[in-house]
Amino acid sequence: MKPSTMFTGLSAFPLTPLTDAGIDEPAFERLVARVAAAGVDSICVLGSTGSYAYLDRAERARAVELAMAGAGNVPVLAGVGALRTRDVLRHVEDAQECGASGVLLAPMSYQPLGDDEVFGLYEDVTANLSVPLVVYDNPTTTRVVFSDELHARIAQLPGVLSIKIPPVPADPEQAKVRVSSLRAGLPGHVTIGVSGDGAAAAGLLAGCDAWYSVIAGILPEPCLAITRAATAGNADLARSLSMDLEPLWQLMARFGSYRVASAVAEDLGLVSAGNLPAPVQGLDGNGRAAVARALEEMKIPG
Repeated sequence: MKPSTMFTGLSAFPLTPLTDAGIDEPAFERLVARVAAAGVDSICVLGSTGSYAYLDRAERARAVELAMAGAGNVPVLAGVGALRTRDVLRHVEDAQECGASGVLLAPMSYQPLGDDEVFGLYEDVTANLSVPLVVYDNPTTTRVVFSDELHARIAQLPGVLSIKIPPVPADPEQAKVRVSSLRAGLPGHVTIGVSGDGAAAAGLLAGCDAWYSVIAGILPEPCLAITRAATAGNADLARSLSMDLEPLWQLMARFGSYRVASAVAEDLGLVSAGNLPAPVQGLDGNGRAAVARALEEMKIPG
């Protein structure tokens, strides 16, 4: 079976900007329309940058509904992670009813989960799916560490079509070894998508099929340029285009992609201040100034 083209190329992960009353729907619609118009390969709402863990069921269903209305012909994926399998299945049901083309699932936990528990989650979810699933390997937020053996086991489940992995090593040869090692245990139809935007060019050049990108949810055009260069095999151009965004990569490494993405979107006038869910706070004045300087250095107009 060939890999699905929906899980290749550039997938943009937009913010879900919030107010005290809930989702800032006009701002969210603008973000979705912006990335759809740029021509990204897919849009994933309710990822970590989409604040899924902070939203209730109705808010999450509404976010998918809004994304479906604004994405045009671009496939929409929806994050469905939750602490309890019962709640994951409810989010799966809502995403499917709204027409999402696929779901993204991270194994959230408060009590630490063992491999059999993680596998059991994906087994239960895939048994109730009519759309494809992306496995979200994000140990920074979930504290769940996937072994290649666990990935291989989960990848055999029906409907699993992609894995979103953490950043690959910076060294090109080490990156190729990492991707090859993981791919060796996967069925041929399961794609590998890299996350960690600063490592995206390295991941794509090392053999990843997709880039699951935070910053593409705000700045899709430069991310598309990197993706197209890398997938065309133009390594020098892909690395050069990624280096053009190095000021942003450094800020994301320093402050985290979530808060930096919020600050960039705010600086560009795409969202209002206070768009993150309390108790999470945006960057302080020094951080905001650093973001403004980075955008100026990269010649991205505010």
